[in-house]
Amino acid sequence: MVNANKADDLSLINRFKDGDTSAFEEIVLKYQDKTYNLCRHMLQNAHDAEDAAQDVFVKAYQNLNRFKPEASLLTWLYRIAINTCIDFRRKPFFESLFKTSKEGDVFAVDQLSDLPSPERLYESKQISHAIQLALVRLSKKLRTVIVLKEIEGLSYEEIAEILEVSIGTVKSRISRAREELKELLINFREQK
Repeated sequence: MVNANKADDLSLINRFKDGDTSAFEEIVLKYQDKTYNLCRHMLQNAHDAEDAAQDVFVKAYQNLNRFKPEASLLTWLYRIAINTCIDFRRKPFFESLFKTSKEGDVFAVDQLSDLPSPERLYESKQISHAIQLALVRLSKKLRTVIVLKEIEGLSYEEIAEILEVSIGTVKSRISRAREELKELLINFREQK
């Protein structure tokens, strides 16, 4: 399955390089949800995640001709996504609170829309909130590996390739991230 997927991706990339722009649309359709989800977990804000995911595909479109086929397309997109999310985190906080419409009107973004829906059970809301708070408190390096491993379900090898570090480094960071998350969640529970 993995080899067939890689072959499909290479076929799409070759079609794109040959001038078939519809091939890029297929790439976007294939990977937009995974890319958005990674950005959402990295940025902890749905609106910024949408913007970041869109930026990822703009960058991918501009650089797809330089894609090296020894890497997987998903790994390459995740690397772009992580770097884009890091850049988004450098933006001043107030920029993520306001957006500009096509007409040029500035409006405040409804931050409450990021909260779990009201029909969810109270306990699941509390757990989700605690995990989000704990993830935000992790360093970028630790948050990145734990999101890629536990939320995106990537292997150690895939994470090492995306982050361009050794598998040992990935395992070490995941171990530290789990330990810190555990402590943060215990502290959060004790504060309640």
